[in-house]
Formats: sequence, C-alpha cells, structure tokens
Amino acid sequence: MTVTLALFSALLLLFAATARGLGRVSVTAPILFVLAGSLLAIPAGGADTAAAPAVRALAELTLALILFHDAAQVRPRQIAAERGLVARLLLIGLPVTVVAGVLTAQVVLPDLPFVVALLLAASLAPTDAGLGAATVLNPVVPVRVRRLLNVESGLNDGMVTPVVLFAVAAIAGAEGLSTTLTVAQAVLELGIGVAVGVAVGAGGGILLGASRRRDLSSPRSRALGVLAIPGLAYVLAELATGNAFVAAFVAGTAFAAAARWIDDEDSGLELTEMLSEPLGFAVWLAFGFAAVPLVVETAGWREVVYALLSLTVLRMVPVALALLGTGLRAPTVAFVGWFGPRGLASVVFALITVEELELVEPVRQAVATIGLTVLLSVLAHGLSADPLAARYGAWVARVRPTVETVPGTEPTPRGGLHLRRRAS
Repeated sequence: MTVTLALFSALLLLFAATARGLGRVSVTAPILFVLAGSLLAIPAGGADTAAAPAVRALAELTLALILFHDAAQVRPRQIAAERGLVARLLLIGLPVTVVAGVLTAQVVLPDLPFVVALLLAASLAPTDAGLGAATVLNPVVPVRVRRLLNVESGLNDGMVTPVVLFAVAAIAGAEGLSTTLTVAQAVLELGIGVAVGVAVGAGGGILLGASRRRDLSSPRSRALGVLAIPGLAYVLAELATGNAFVAAFVAGTAFAAAARWIDDEDSGLELTEMLSEPLGFAVWLAFGFAAVPLVVETAGWREVVYALLSLTVLRMVPVALALLGTGLRAPTVAFVGWFGPRGLASVVFALITVEELELVEPVRQAVATIGLTVLLSVLAHGLSADPLAARYGAWVARVRPTVETVPGTEPTPRGGLHLRRRAS
C-alpha cells in the first residue's frame, strides 16, 4: 500500500506538471491513470485481493463526494431554460437506456440471469461529463447544449444508484451469495437515505446562508462547511441504516435548492471539486490495476459487441426518442447522444459489486463487460471530444439553429485539470 501511494503521488505530480501538454494531444487524466494501473498490474500478476477493502473504501468515498458535488452544481435557478430537456433525458432517456440494456444483454449475453443483466445495464446507464469535458468547456459548442450534457451527467448517476444496489441485493438473493444487503433492506434504506439527505443538505445550506448574512463566516470557511455536508449525510445515513449514496446525492440536490447564496459564491463548491478530482484519479488507477486484467481474461466477442452497443445504439437511440419534438436539430441530437461517456460512476459500481458479491461466472462476466465498456469509452470519448466539438461548433456557426443557440449560464463541470486550458 505504501508503494502504491508513492507511485500514485508521483504520477499525480507528473500529470499536474504536464496536464496542458497532454491535453493538446487528447490524453486525458483517465487515460493516463488507467494505463498506469494496467502497467502496475503486470508485475503484480493481477489485482491484490488483500487491498480490496481499501479500494472499496476509496471508491465509496469518491462516489459519495461526486454524487453530492454534481448534484449541488445543478442550480435550479440557472437551468430554467433546460429543465424540460433535462427532464426528458432523465425521465425518458435514462429508463429507456436501462430497459434496452437489459433486453440487449438477454440476447447478446444469454448466460446472464435477468438480475445480473439489470446490474450491467444500470451500471452503464450514467454518464460522466469529465471524460468529454472538452465539449462542455469548448466555447464553440452552444452554451445550452453544454449545460444539457453537464446537468444530465450530474443527476443520472444519483438516480441510477438505487437500481444498481437493488440489483446487487437481488443477485445475492437469487444466487444464495454472501452479502450484507437484502432486497427488503434496499427499499427501506432508500427512504431513509432520502430523508437524511434532505435534512442534512437543506439544513447545511440554510445554516451557512444565515452565517453569511450575519457576517459570521468567510467564503473560505463556508467552502469548508460545504465539504463537510456530504460526509455528514453519508455517515448519518449509515448510522440510521439508510442508503448512504442516495443520502449524499439528495443532500447535494437539497443544498442547491436551499443555498440561494451559492449562486453568488461559486467558491462554495471549490473544495468539494478539488478533493473529488484527485480521488477520482486514484479510482481510475485502481480500476486499471484491478479491472483491466479481468477484462483481458474474461471478455470475448459477446462482451465486445455489448460494449459497442452500449456506447452507441443503447445511448443514442433513447436520447433521440427523449428529444423528439424539442426542436433540436439532428446534428445536435447525435452530438448529445454520442457524448454520454461511461466513467467514474460505472467504475465504482463495478468495484462495489466485486467487493459485495462473489465473482461467480455471471457476475464476473458482467463486471468484465462494464470494465471493457468504460475502457473503450475512456479512449473513444477522450480522443473524439476535441475534433467532434470543433466540427459541431462549425456547423452551429454556419446554420445558427434557433433552439440550440438560446443563451444560458456557462456550465462549470467536474473534469480534468488540463481541460481548463480553454478558459485560461
């Protein structure tokens, strides 16, 4: 563990020193850290199972922080013009993606039981704007389109988390595997998590707002207070036997609704972003170390076919259906459909599954498929973000589509450090 920490620290320093240069050749942080983890796994002969509890703790902490941060970034007052579009993607596109993923798995991966297919489809449904953040920060792409991609990514991981955990519980019950979850508990924990998240998120936002009005705190201390909210929601939900991830996500949503002052003080979320970024890099390193050998050993042509369908048809067709009648032009619908990268949320779901369940063959196949899909997404979306954004931006400049060019607030996504080169 000491050696791994030293290697990660050295790699983080190297990335920080070369981030802008790597960005010029479309090498993203996920590409770099996954590659490094994969190379580390070669002399180790695969993942070290003794480190599994530490990896899971890291994955859970990262997911909780990201769920809160992404949800807290979605300010209701700043996305009024996109509410209808976002609702379509989340309430139509996301469920259709999961259902289509399950049905496709039953055909392409016929050995997967239904509940394992549900786990696979739900784990690959959320998107990660960080993998294609060059599109979200590229000024040639209309603000409204960038905001849509960013907000969708910020909310869909939290919405699908209960489905993933329910599937894990259902698999354990169906296969008679050892687990700390039961299906009944999953439903009860969801309600407790929501209640805790609302109380902590809204309460924290109101408390810090009152402190600000009375000049009892500084912007820096309020940022520190915001950083404490996801941890408090997570721990209290755990103590109350609730769903800690749902609590963290709902806390972010409740905080964004209650903390009106955050619209004038973007630094309030500065520390949550600063912490979630290196934690995310660590998860990518662990993913490369643990998942890549499993993908190499397990994935065959069926897994490859499913991964390719997941990144294309299973994402783009539901998006197209969800956006029917909105007035968005076909190039925009295709652009939004393609830039649905699979990233940290899917990785964490896979890591939690490995820790929670025994790797019997169906589960092993599902985890390998998740890993393969994420690996392909890291490469495909990381390398295509700049050129496709430029091409789409040129089309927008030439055609000036009415719906797409409605003014909006600039998105501030969680993403790789090198991507900020566009704004600097």
